[in-house]
Amino acid sequence: MQSLLLLLPDFSLILLGVLLRRWLVADPGFWTGVEKLVYFVLFPALLFRALASVTIDLGTTLPLVASGITVMFLGFLMGFAGRALMGLSGIAFASRLQCAYRFNTYIAIAIAGKLHGADGLALMGALCGMMVPFANIMAVGMLARHGQGRVMRELVRNPLVIATLSGLAFNLAGGTLAVPAEAFLSRLGDAAVALGLLAVGGALRWGSAGGNVAGSVWIVTVKLALMPVVAWLLGRAVGLEGMAFDLLVLFAAMPSASSAYILAMRMGGDGAGVAWLISATTLLAVPTLTFWLTVL
Repeated sequence: MQSLLLLLPDFSLILLGVLLRRWLVADPGFWTGVEKLVYFVLFPALLFRALASVTIDLGTTLPLVASGITVMFLGFLMGFAGRALMGLSGIAFASRLQCAYRFNTYIAIAIAGKLHGADGLALMGALCGMMVPFANIMAVGMLARHGQGRVMRELVRNPLVIATLSGLAFNLAGGTLAVPAEAFLSRLGDAAVALGLLAVGGALRWGSAGGNVAGSVWIVTVKLALMPVVAWLLGRAVGLEGMAFDLLVLFAAMPSASSAYILAMRMGGDGAGVAWLISATTLLAVPTLTFWLTVL
């Protein structure tokens, strides 16, 4: 019950986003604007502030990041193993494969902050921020084989990558945020989580999944069941403990990222199928995340 109550505020914001999109603000342009605001301004501000001001313990951070990369790559391989189940063209499969390993950063940050406070938020921010380049390399690389796009161009323009690297560089250089800058970034960061979760709800789509049902079920199973199990086993094997172990498992258990839909559409992929998988993993993440929070 306590785990469910921990999730309730964040998933209530997602539900509110669904209701607002359906009953109050149906204009797609509004939600596109909210997504851009969060993605390009608010969330980078949150990541930069968290990483610039936290005490970075390389002894904890480096094993966590290495474990996160390993878990995500194994998610990619498990998703790829289900290609025969999909019954899809190359570009459609590459679009959906993202949903097996990409992660919803907004939900991850929100839950980590509630579970472990400011330290948890900063460490999860560092983990997610460092995973973004690798997730984009795998996703863009697969899509570029069948569509159009350049991996390096996507990476150097990604605001989350820029904010993560800038925050880490500022921290390691010994920089200290001035009081006005700290307050400014703090206010932007506070808005990031709430608007980000509302945008997740506003982006949810239902309809036909397309392709073979078994293929969609496999992707959802990899994302919400197999990846957290792999993270649990790997975390124990490499000796992660406490907050680092918790965050690795929660990172692996996140639903698929809404940015997978944006990338699929931008590169001529199967946007409808990706939207269905994002919606399914987000909805089913309520019971699965409740389970993982209970056993941690």
